[in-house]
Amino acid sequence: MAESARLVCKSSDLESGGMGYRFSVKAKNNEDLPAFVIRFEEVVHGYINRCAHLPVQLDWREGAFFTYDKDLLICSTHGAIYEPDTGLCVGGPCKGASLQKLQISEREGAVYLSCD
Repeated sequence: MAESARLVCKSSDLESGGMGYRFSVKAKNNEDLPAFVIRFEEVVHGYINRCAHLPVQLDWREGAFFTYDKDLLICSTHGAIYEPDTGLCVGGPCKGASLQKLQISEREGAVYLSCD
């Protein structure tokens, strides 16, 4: 069976350590979930936009997910910090938990979400 993919954004919309791109995904129960993609060390990563501590969105303003040093993602509500490439919480109230990672690919100047 062929893998289907949904266009998320253009590759040029993401700068390493810069603003993320927000979008939504459908959960298996048909609920709309907030999601985002970021570029870190030139690789695109995507997550459900929900802190592992409490179900709140991470960004402190739309698309702002990185810490000041641009090396970690931070929850604006609780200060939990996450590795951008794995989603693992490395500090804060949910240390050891992880963000829900999405299957993201990049090709031909665009970023895609795997729909399988």
